[in-house]
Amino acid sequence: MKRVILLADMNSFFASCHQALQPELQGKEVIVAGDPEKRTGIVLAASYPAKDRGVKTGMPVREARQLCPGGYFFPPDYQLYIDISSRILGIMRDITDLVEPFSIDEAFADLTGILHLGGTPRSIANQLKERIKSEVNVLCSIGIGPNKLAAKMAAGVQKPDGLTILESNDDFKRVFWPRPVRELFGIGPRYERHLHYLNIHTIGELANFPLPILQKRWGKNGQMLWLCANGIDQSPVVPTSLDTSKSIGQQKTVPRDLVGFSSIKVVLLELCELVARRARQGGYAGRTVVLTLRDTQLRFLSRSLTMGDYTDLPDEIYHTACRILYKHWHEAWAVRLVGVTLSNLVKREYFQPDIFGRRTRLSKLARACDKIKDRFGERAIVRGVSLKEESISKI
Repeated sequence: MKRVILLADMNSFFASCHQALQPELQGKEVIVAGDPEKRTGIVLAASYPAKDRGVKTGMPVREARQLCPGGYFFPPDYQLYIDISSRILGIMRDITDLVEPFSIDEAFADLTGILHLGGTPRSIANQLKERIKSEVNVLCSIGIGPNKLAAKMAAGVQKPDGLTILESNDDFKRVFWPRPVRELFGIGPRYERHLHYLNIHTIGELANFPLPILQKRWGKNGQMLWLCANGIDQSPVVPTSLDTSKSIGQQKTVPRDLVGFSSIKVVLLELCELVARRARQGGYAGRTVVLTLRDTQLRFLSRSLTMGDYTDLPDEIYHTACRILYKHWHEAWAVRLVGVTLSNLVKREYFQPDIFGRRTRLSKLARACDKIKDRFGERAIVRGVSLKEESISKI
C-alpha cells in the first residue's frame, strides 16, 4: 500500500506561542531572545514581520533591537512552549493514533490507514490546519509525501501557513532536484563544502552521483545522502519514539570567560552532577560522554569518549569528561560555553560493583543526595566547588 505521511511544522513557534497568549501581537514584530547580561543574548525565534526586517535566529539581541526598535522582546518560556506543543499533538492524535513528535514544533502523522474512512490528504491537512489555528491560535505549514523525508522537506516549501503535497517520488524529484544541495535535509555547511569539491551543487546532481564514490568517502553516511537525494526513506512513523531517551545533556554559557583547567572543571563537575541526576531520575545509564566547549570566537569543540561500562554516577562522567578536556583543549584557551552529554543510554537494569566497593559507595552517596534534593530542593545539598566564584549557581 502506498504510504501517505504528513508533517506539521509550526511557524515561528516560540514567537507564535507568545502571540497566542497575547492576540493583539498578531502581525507584530515579536522576538524571543536570551539575556545579553548573561551572554545568552541571541535571538531564538522571531515572527515573520521581524524576519522581514532582517532578524534571524542566532543574531545578537542588540542587532535585533536596531532592526526592530519597536519590536516586542520576550525571554524564552519553555513551559509555555511544551504546553502548546502538547495541545497540538492532542489535536493530531484526534485524527490518527500514528503520530510521532519530531521536535517541539514538528510532528509526523501516518494517514495511510485512515484514508478509507473518507477524505483526501488535502482535506485532512486543511482540517488539521484549521483546528490548530482556531484552538491554539498558531499557524502551521504542512507537507505530505510518500515518506517522512518527503513530508519533512515538503513542509518547508511554503511558509507561513502553507500546504505542499508530493504524491509520488517523481514529484519529489521535480520539486527538489533543481534546488541547491544545502536544502536537502541533513546537509550542513561542512557537507556542502565537501560536496562542492566533488562538483555537486544541486540535489539532483547528488542523486545521480555514483554511489560507490560516496560510500568510499563517507561510508554509511554517503549511502544515506544518496538515498535522501533520491527521496528514498523507509522509516516508519513511531508514536513511541520519545519513550526512550537517546541522550541527556546540560550546557551553560558563562557570563565571564573561563581560562585554565581548574576554572573549567568547576563548571564541568556541576554539569556532570546535573546530567547524572537526570539519568537516575529517568532510570537510565550511559556509556558515552560528549564534551562541548565554545571559545570566545564562538567556535565549537565537541568530542566524545566511550567508557568501559554504563554509569549514572557523576564522578565517572566527570573523570571521562576531564580526559576529553585534557586531550583536546589547551589550558590557555578561554571558554564561554561548557556542555556535557551522556549518550548511548540504556534502561538501568543492573549495577556492576568494583572489587574494592568504590562504585557501590558512590552509588549510595548519589542516591542519598537524590532523596535529600527530592524533599528539600536541588540546592539543599551541593558539592564544595559550588561555593567557588566559577560555580554556575552564581551565574
